[in-house]
Amino acid sequence: MAEIRPTVIREEKVQAINEIATKLRESQTTVVADYRGLTVAQVTELRKQLREAGVEFQVLKNSLTRLATEKENLTELDQYLTGPNALAFSKDDVVAPAKIIAEFAKKNEKLEIKGGVIEGKVVGAEQIKALATLPSREGLLSMLLSVLQAPMRNVALAIKAVAEQKEGQGA
Repeated sequence: MAEIRPTVIREEKVQAINEIATKLRESQTTVVADYRGLTVAQVTELRKQLREAGVEFQVLKNSLTRLATEKENLTELDQYLTGPNALAFSKDDVVAPAKIIAEFAKKNEKLEIKGGVIEGKVVGAEQIKALATLPSREGLLSMLLSVLQAPMRNVALAIKAVAEQKEGQGA
């Protein structure tokens, strides 16, 4: 059997810590959740939903995650790093991980949102749940588009009404 050298193990741990730190730094939102009691099928379904939204979901060692939070000055997150945890990282959509995990937790009571990081600020479960109630990025863009289209629609209707009125007077 080959002997495992301690330096190799340390290098792997340092690399893992750096990867976690990078994810914490680059994510718009990170959600910490306790997944104890979920079946493999349920975790697989949750992963699928998150992956479809561009969210990475990983089970990470708390000790390595704590070292990463120290590196990124997010040690307030350590209070949520007890017991078996999974972390959801989203680079692009602030709302997606919170919304998907909160919806999943409604149907699967074993999943518990503990807290997380929103745009570099450590928050508790209540703030994550509040974030989950906001419309998705696509929903917000749709609302913005309808607000921007309203004035043009009103101008078009006014022009049409004037044209119809003139036609009525000319006859």
